Amino acid sequence: MSTDLDPEDAKLVTLARSVRARNGAAEGAAVRDLDGRTYNASTVALPSLKLTALQAAVAAAVSSGAEGLEAAVVVTEESRVDAESLAAVRDLAPSGPVYLADTSGELRERV
Repeated sequence: MSTDLDPEDAKLVTLARSVRARNGAAEGAAVRDLDGRTYNASTVALPSLKLTALQAAVAAAVSSGAEGLEAAVVVTEESRVDAESLAAVRDLAPSGPVYLADTSGELRERV
């Protein structure tokens, strides 16, 4: 895993990797709210509902009462964070870090 992250953000990478692997999903994501609670989720691809992993993690945080986010991570094979995912995070964290990591946990980018 990348050593460029502080321990709390590295924990998000671990959570995101774990949920992605457990569910065999295209993406895994994790977010930390302003109280330090973490939420993770994978891609949701149902016939009637489609969410990116970050959208699902943000939805889990909001449904649990989070009013803001400190940081977010997405683990994916993609080379960038898609606009829909970034928009969901920005609703709660206008300037908070969003980290993009590859499936091995190496940090690719801080958005």
